[in-house]
Amino acid sequence: MKKLRFATLTAAVALFAGMASAEDIKVGVSVGEHAEIMEQVLPIAKEKGLNIELVEFTDYVMPNQALADGDLNANIFQHKPYLDQQIADRGYEIAPIALTFTTPMGVYSDKVKSLDELAEGAKIAIPNDPTNGGRALLLLADKGLIKLKDDIGLTPTPLDITENAKKFEFLELDAAQLPRSLADTDIAVINTNYALEADLDPNTDAIAIENAEGPYANIIVIRKSDEGAEWAKQLVEAYHDPAIKKFIEEKYKGAVIPAF
Repeated sequence: MKKLRFATLTAAVALFAGMASAEDIKVGVSVGEHAEIMEQVLPIAKEKGLNIELVEFTDYVMPNQALADGDLNANIFQHKPYLDQQIADRGYEIAPIALTFTTPMGVYSDKVKSLDELAEGAKIAIPNDPTNGGRALLLLADKGLIKLKDDIGLTPTPLDITENAKKFEFLELDAAQLPRSLADTDIAVINTNYALEADLDPNTDAIAIENAEGPYANIIVIRKSDEGAEWAKQLVEAYHDPAIKKFIEEKYKGAVIPAF
């Protein structure tokens, strides 16, 4: 009888210890594929003792501010060039801890079927933040529409265009508004998360697309003070689970590419 009571007590203590070790965190994600993938991560993280509350954002500015302010434990929405620019501009004490996926940026249009059809003076919409705007211009330069200053790096602006033979007009808009701009522009260069949210398929609707190999893999970001935290390790392990990679590959069929 004593042995039975001891075994029961041991099991209860173990259960309590497991419950006590569970951690609750808040993770900020942008709408679209970031949120969709994280929904798949939640049950895997829970098995590891990590309870995640998702907080969705519709812009690229607030998630880093919320993380720096302590309203989030982590965010998953950005690539490293964007993070680097945010840290340089705002002095955030935040850092990447793992890669998630890459989403090649695409060119979309309701007016033309190819870039060759663009007329002189065509209106081109690009994101208005430095890194994604620069990324859009680099894509257009790669496709031969414009030329940029040599060694301009990853953040060129329209002022860095050295050749614009067809005198294209560049409109810098909030990234989330770019799909809506298609009615009023000739082409728009749109981040994949906003394209997918607007039911645009990068595989079939984009008239040009970025090379998937580049510096724009998305990342998991936390405060520097949390580096080495057990929950951060659990978050990465849950995200990098083979089931998540399979989900990305099967759902997005190349529009979103695992980077782990």
